[in-house]
Amino acid sequence: MRRLLAVLVLVLAACAPVPSGAPPIGGGSPVPPRPAEAEELTGPPATAAVPPASCDPTASLRPTGPLPPPGQVPAGSTMAEIQARGRLIAGVDQNTYLMGFRNPVSGELEGFDVDLVREVARAVFGDPGAIQFKVVTSEQRVPALERGEVDIVVRTMTATCERWQKVNFSTVYLQAGQRVLVPSNSDVAGIESLGGKRVCATKGSSSLANVAAAASRPVPVSVAHWTDCLVMLQQGQVDAISTDDTILAGFAAQDPYTKVVGPQFAAEPYGMAFPKADEDFVRFVNALLERLRADGTWARIHQRWLGGPPAPPVAVYRD
Repeated sequence: MRRLLAVLVLVLAACAPVPSGAPPIGGGSPVPPRPAEAEELTGPPATAAVPPASCDPTASLRPTGPLPPPGQVPAGSTMAEIQARGRLIAGVDQNTYLMGFRNPVSGELEGFDVDLVREVARAVFGDPGAIQFKVVTSEQRVPALERGEVDIVVRTMTATCERWQKVNFSTVYLQAGQRVLVPSNSDVAGIESLGGKRVCATKGSSSLANVAAAASRPVPVSVAHWTDCLVMLQQGQVDAISTDDTILAGFAAQDPYTKVVGPQFAAEPYGMAFPKADEDFVRFVNALLERLRADGTWARIHQRWLGGPPAPPVAVYRD
């Protein structure tokens, strides 16, 4: 009965409110048979990415000036090419409640990340609806940018020095941290309690590498989508899920039989990602983010999806 109720809660998740009394998320201060898509990692454990000492993955490219009025973009720019096409092509998620999910009633994509994409479209076109959404998994984010299939990816993507070698990032728009989600009757207190236990995360995510590198030596289990992790937890096929607290907050809202435990054990600064060649678009979006922080738009989007907003992350630039 518990599992049946949990699945029903998952289906009706879009109607669930943000939990009251939850601490602010994403502020400026920096964790039975298996489904066919589940994969338990074997062989030598993966190691978490360790950036070079000289690299700050949160530092992006400085805006060249103030943001122009909506729909007015420099001639010959990446933004002008997007405008001429008539739509922004954006890689997003449709399975992460609160961040990027498909509302089962309206069929529309919604969430914190989706609202930010709409602000980018508003800046380029003067129309927040001039978007072609392309749903991508964690593993597909970088390849989609490298192949030019999307103009931008806004999908709970952590800026890392390794990823900077392949794509460009905006300044940090949300500061998340990796934690652990377990059934409400579990005595697990955090990642340190999960030695030898099966812990779910998505393929291609920094969360999966962090689980594999944990000193307690949990057993990482990889899947394509975060909702696969929640179903596996509900069915007792894994002992825990470990990823960013923003994503776990959505799971806890979907399934009242779960709880988030332990402190953050890895910083997860989210940036919007761009093809490596499109530096002018990065600078343009960073000017937009400066405005969204200053005029209260960032705080309103945070309030809508994640609850009472903390101070937004402070922009850091590398040039």
